[in-house]
Amino acid sequence: MVDISKWSLFTLLDAQELASIRQACIFGASANEAIYITHDDEVYVLGVNCSNCLGTGDSQSTIVPKKLDSLSGKKVVNLSYGSGPHVLLITEEGELYAWGHNGYSQLGNGTTNQGVSPVLVSTNLQNKRVTEISCGSHHSLALTHDGEVYAWGYNNCGQVGSGSTANQPTPRKVSSCLQNKVMVSIACGQTSSIAVADNGEVYGWGYNGNGQLGLGNNGNQLTPCRLAALQNHCVLQIASGYAHSLALTDQGLLFAWGANAYGQLGTGNKSNQLSPVQVMTEKERIVEIAACHSTHTSAAKTQSGQVYMWGQCRGQAIVLPHLTHFTSTDDVFACFATPSVTWRLLTMEHDDFLTVAQSLKKEFDNPETSDLKFSIDGKYIHVHKAVLKIR
Repeated sequence: MVDISKWSLFTLLDAQELASIRQACIFGASANEAIYITHDDEVYVLGVNCSNCLGTGDSQSTIVPKKLDSLSGKKVVNLSYGSGPHVLLITEEGELYAWGHNGYSQLGNGTTNQGVSPVLVSTNLQNKRVTEISCGSHHSLALTHDGEVYAWGYNNCGQVGSGSTANQPTPRKVSSCLQNKVMVSIACGQTSSIAVADNGEVYGWGYNGNGQLGLGNNGNQLTPCRLAALQNHCVLQIASGYAHSLALTDQGLLFAWGANAYGQLGTGNKSNQLSPVQVMTEKERIVEIAACHSTHTSAAKTQSGQVYMWGQCRGQAIVLPHLTHFTSTDDVFACFATPSVTWRLLTMEHDDFLTVAQSLKKEFDNPETSDLKFSIDGKYIHVHKAVLKIR
């Protein structure tokens, strides 16, 4: 269970307000902005409001939570933030909303005017259900229900994947070698992009000056390029820091590559790695990895629930994975990262009271835990051998 009072901004709320929170996100250059969603599906914001990133319609900062009426009653499933800051939010229906800094069209509305309130992003996404979003510093990625990746915003290094370095004012489908692939996961570094296909292949594009694309060189890529070094592994999860990347395979192995000035690769030194290198080899199976584009910190959780962290830790460089006393990777970012942001949308609902039937239902068709897939009418259903055997 995540204790959100570990993030200092939430000490501004009273006990009743804290108890009402279902999901939350802390962001901003000094971790001075917060969004939270209540059990009643109301969205509230508080903080400094840099670049109108609170979406309140004005530029006023607030220490009292303000409600975003335009999102009232919409069930939020995910949100992501850029360093501008700009905010992307998706609902259960797959609608995408954006607001905040827009100097490079990272809101995807075709303009460069600040987005003072949440606006529906619809260009090129009509009839598409957005299932995942990720923000780099000033660019945005969206993944749709049919496995397509869309990108827009700042493109000085090719992070939009369009083949040029012209900024992209509205969502554009990332094609080239992703053309006939079904993508299942996306992540952004500061000025780079990375995506995983349903067969475990990893593709990267954008800035590569620190080797964060894992291609064995440090040349920028204007279109997606496959990480050949991981071709014998099936990657389930990816995470990107400011200029480094992490990948978790279906066998629970962890690979890291890219910038390493703070030890964020966990290799024991501070040398950048242009290709993926396996880390934490002596440890048990890893089940979760964590990083975010506004920090140089990395974290991982093992099968038995141990949480490790490495990289920038309160100004120090931790060059090897360090066992913490935490039970969640979220706590690593609350207590150690600079700024102390959240690396994902926090959820207060814990899973430990689910019945066996509920647990099985939750894992039904989950590509992250399945070990077998059936193709029916060209669509995959992800299943579990053990469950089939029991049945």
